[in-house]
Amino acid sequence: MNEMTIMATEERAPLAYRSGVAARLAGLSVETLRVWERRYGLSDTKRSEHGQRLYTAEQVRRLALLKQLVDQGHPIGTLTALPVERLEELTGVRAVVDSAQPVRVAVIGESLGRRITASGHLPGLNVLRHCARLEDAAVLAGVDADVLLVELSELEVEAVPQIAAARRQADVGTVVVLYRFCASATIRELRAQGCLVARVPAEMGELALLCRAALSGQQVALSERPAPVAPPRFDERALATITSAGNRITCECPRHLADLLLMVGSFERYSARCAAESTTDAQLHRDLELAAARARALLETAMERLALAEGLPLPPP
Repeated sequence: MNEMTIMATEERAPLAYRSGVAARLAGLSVETLRVWERRYGLSDTKRSEHGQRLYTAEQVRRLALLKQLVDQGHPIGTLTALPVERLEELTGVRAVVDSAQPVRVAVIGESLGRRITASGHLPGLNVLRHCARLEDAAVLAGVDADVLLVELSELEVEAVPQIAAARRQADVGTVVVLYRFCASATIRELRAQGCLVARVPAEMGELALLCRAALSGQQVALSERPAPVAPPRFDERALATITSAGNRITCECPRHLADLLLMVGSFERYSARCAAESTTDAQLHRDLELAAARARALLETAMERLALAEGLPLPPP
């Protein structure tokens, strides 16, 4: 079942978010959200036909404001009875744009661009203009958008000044940056520049809520648990077996790919040891370990594909 359910109303069908999505967008853990619901009954949520709680965009915004204020030291028990307007005053953020109107966005991103071309729209957003790459941001000049929406699957630190330049070229004050893989330090740097940074959502309907959150000065909590990477599929013996087997191709790609896997796997383990031994640079080395693990997983997928195509021996699953 999709995380997002469409709730029909007489006038319009607003988006409704299940608890996991609502918690993520508000910067909460699902466990904290459940405790708040149980103790304070803070959201008058509807339920799906299967009994799951469903949160509107307004309820998610309220949860995000509560999270900000609790982080600032306010006790949750004194906040739950306050209206949204008072919560906004306490946080110092400006009110969101009219939720009945789509947010005007300029989009940078090849994947989002393809989706826009295929569907003609993104829910809750009015896409004024889009381009595939940061290098092409000059085409966004004079676009008069509310939000610059940037999608980069692999968000590298080198992209930070490019995003800042695209922001200036489009002359847009509010920026939302979406990623699939990124180091924590890069996320913190972008947030220090006022960008809202979040993982690419599973449902495109979440994009409008993220853009409205950015317009209100909200942030999405930095994930403390990055997406897990599968453990190694090939050990040194398995790689040696693959490279020593005869194959139909005349190049030495299997051997070169095995060498890369050995090197990246070794660096992954080395970074893990550094993270355990160095307290001052532990986070840096955890980021390096995760980057190496993701690279290793991609290379293993390539090796598996090559082995299947060429009839090379694979280790048992």
